[in-house]
Amino acid sequence: MQAMARWARADLRSHRGAALFLVLATVGIVIALLLATALFTYATNPWQRVFTETRGAHVWLHTSVSADTGRLAGLDGVDSVAGPYPTESVALTAHGARASAELRGTSTAPSVGRPRVTAGRWLRESDTDGVVLETRLARALLAGPGDTLALPGTARTLTVLGVAESAEPRYRPGARPGLVWAPPAAVRAPDGQVTGLRLSDPDGTDYAVQRAVTVLGAGAVGEVSTWQQARAQAQGDNRLLGQVLGLFGLAALLAACLAVYGAIAARVRGHLRNIAVLKAIGFTPGQVVGVFVFQHLAHALTGAAVAAVLVQTLGSRVPGRVGDAIGIWQGLPHHTTALAAVPAGTVLFIGVTTALAAWRAGLVPPVPEPRRPGPTTAGLSPLAREALGRRLPPALVLGVHRVVARRSRSLATVARLALPLLLIVVAMSAWSTIDRLREHPEQAGLAAALTVRADGLGEAETRSLLRRDPRIAAVYPGVEVSALVPGQNATIALRGLGTGPDPYPYALAEGRAPHGPSEAVAGQGLLDLLHVRVGDWVRMTVGAHPHVLHLVGRAIEPENAGRVVSTSLDNLRAGDPELGATLYQLRLRPGADAGAVAAAVAARGGGHLDVHAVADPTDGLSPLRSVIAGLIAVLAFIGLVELLTSIGAAVREGEGDLLALKAIGLTPRQITAITVTATACTALAAVALGLAAGLPLAGRLIDAHGRSTGIGAGIAHLPPAGRLLAFALTAVAGAAVLAVLPAARAAHRHRADAVR
Repeated sequence: MQAMARWARADLRSHRGAALFLVLATVGIVIALLLATALFTYATNPWQRVFTETRGAHVWLHTSVSADTGRLAGLDGVDSVAGPYPTESVALTAHGARASAELRGTSTAPSVGRPRVTAGRWLRESDTDGVVLETRLARALLAGPGDTLALPGTARTLTVLGVAESAEPRYRPGARPGLVWAPPAAVRAPDGQVTGLRLSDPDGTDYAVQRAVTVLGAGAVGEVSTWQQARAQAQGDNRLLGQVLGLFGLAALLAACLAVYGAIAARVRGHLRNIAVLKAIGFTPGQVVGVFVFQHLAHALTGAAVAAVLVQTLGSRVPGRVGDAIGIWQGLPHHTTALAAVPAGTVLFIGVTTALAAWRAGLVPPVPEPRRPGPTTAGLSPLAREALGRRLPPALVLGVHRVVARRSRSLATVARLALPLLLIVVAMSAWSTIDRLREHPEQAGLAAALTVRADGLGEAETRSLLRRDPRIAAVYPGVEVSALVPGQNATIALRGLGTGPDPYPYALAEGRAPHGPSEAVAGQGLLDLLHVRVGDWVRMTVGAHPHVLHLVGRAIEPENAGRVVSTSLDNLRAGDPELGATLYQLRLRPGADAGAVAAAVAARGGGHLDVHAVADPTDGLSPLRSVIAGLIAVLAFIGLVELLTSIGAAVREGEGDLLALKAIGLTPRQITAITVTATACTALAAVALGLAAGLPLAGRLIDAHGRSTGIGAGIAHLPPAGRLLAFALTAVAGAAVLAVLPAARAAHRHRADAVR
């Protein structure tokens, strides 16, 4: 054991840089995997906890006032029913903020879908104008218990008694009204009712919705929301962050294991004679293998322990969503198990890889094999001789020949080095996509910057008022309604935007824009829901009005999980002549400040215009920048480990040629240049492979995520050519610079040292 420990210490002293980078890479990998675990838990646990505690309904049906919802309790699979509750669509203002809301008449806390009060108290029978706000709506209105809410255009006021959490879909400015629980007497002009269904089998939600719509009649159902939709909305971008961290963490772990495998294989090749001598003096194969395994397990254990301590002690202090996720994760009962299992699994994976690579050391015979000629001088190819005959620099020719002479070994090194470079290219592509969509939101389906909803103003008067502002480039009147799809098991968003003379500028990824009658474009989520393609006809119903539309294109649609079909307002009016514009999309001129324009439009409307900025889907991806930067650093460490291994192997293999190269007249500088050239050629081949494989893979991964979220393929933006060129030059030049010092030391050795 003492001899093994001395050998391990001597090997560590000679490979300090590789050991340090391996430890740092392990720290980054374990941190990435732990953060992925925390983000997945953060994405699902809060909503699931609220859903369980409130006995949330699996289906919420918004119907007309006259719908006979009493028959829903007798449907197969329905365990219990909440409601029906009368509803009224209103606008609320408080502290200068305005929001659309749905008043829901309920006096006592229901047994199904009962809200969880987080501030204040619940309603009492004596409360006539008291209300309880959903948490996101309360934050939007800056309201809390004791505040007074005004209803614009009326003399009514409501008093906030409490704030509560619910497992239903949350408030989204300009897209979904907030939820307000109020006494039935406060709902003075009900325009609908809502009923919740709690199912005995949540997996049968689609069938239950279909049966409910059949019983009530399609004309009586206005909107259907399910627990899957609410969960997906609550998870938001946290699940994406977890997926990115988990994917890159596992890929980085694979790259690190391959780097460790290559390092051990190179070390075994470089110490064949030493290993043979150790076996000759009594070392068993198990002891030889154990030294390598012990060394790299110690590195992995150190990195994993440091990562676990950093996440446990400092993780919750990280600002933003990542810190919140870790804080919630640390409060869960299974947090300790995950905190131990992830580092242990990482160490185990590295240990298995180390054992497989070190197995070769145990097979080395105890009798040293005669040293073979090095790859530099052994058997020059005709092409190399021809290049030397044409007086090309000997360092360049011999450096390239050294790489080509050991094809299998060079290809393995290139493959191991290309993997972290490939992952860096994918990370750069994700960064470039976020930047591109942020700088050009119209490419993400956000041609308009503001959404305006009019209350008490006619369409002509509203359009005239909006066009007075010179900062507004275009005004697109429109309407958005909920429509039932064929099969009657889900509702989608049906939009009519723009008119024939002034069509809405859709961001098309496939097909063309709608121009003629009955033509429309759809999001990827709708195509997947209905199992249709561009060119098909689809039928949907809005109340008692059917609409048959021809899908001529697929638009990039970031809202409503892509379950949106859009046509012109004129086409919707052809099926329903009484349909009027209820919203207006405003496209601003370049350089116009959206906040200033919104304030001016709201002031000019005199309380009749509800103005909201269009939600930018990239806002929730801000933490992804720091995540990507950290992942690139981890992958760079792994690449450095592989580069140091490759340089060390090249230097050792060049020792056998040192005397021959000096004998033919090469200077130490030229000998150094041979190793540097070989290293640069290897790095150049790895960069070329990483770019060739990484760019198509990045596009497919980003588009696959777009399809899975309903946004659709076509959002991927690869890094610009200048950035890719800088990346390639940095990788190749960095590899060459790293090789200069060890190659120079080897080239300046005395002749006696070279012989020894």
